[in-house]
Amino acid sequence: MKNLQLIGLFLVVAGSFLPLVHIPIAGNWNYWKVDNTLAMAVWGFSLLTLVFILIDKTKFVRIMAFLMILLFVFTIIAIKLKSLDYFSFLPFRSWQSTFAGIVKLSWGWFIEFLGAVIILITSRKNINTIKN
Repeated sequence: MKNLQLIGLFLVVAGSFLPLVHIPIAGNWNYWKVDNTLAMAVWGFSLLTLVFILIDKTKFVRIMAFLMILLFVFTIIAIKLKSLDYFSFLPFRSWQSTFAGIVKLSWGWFIEFLGAVIILITSRKNINTIKN
């Protein structure tokens, strides 16, 4: 099962370079363009997950995968709120919502979540006990 966990980890790390947000004028943004601190957090969680996979600590791998999923959800919410805040200079709330709607989430999130879910599913305790 370590191989599947490593594949999931590769998907998470590779997903940080894929387009996550599409802004019509600015183009596609990955984690590094969205926020460097969040990108470093993803890589830090990924590094800790790699260490826990290598020393076979399934409980901590599961915790790290869950934390990565929470970080991805937090990032999506932050992107949506920031796009609303970015257009706060507009006089009407409906205009703010309309212009904030041009900021679209891209296909890179699917890869991010897929990698974290693969890590989470393959780190279940009963799968590891069947192997032994």
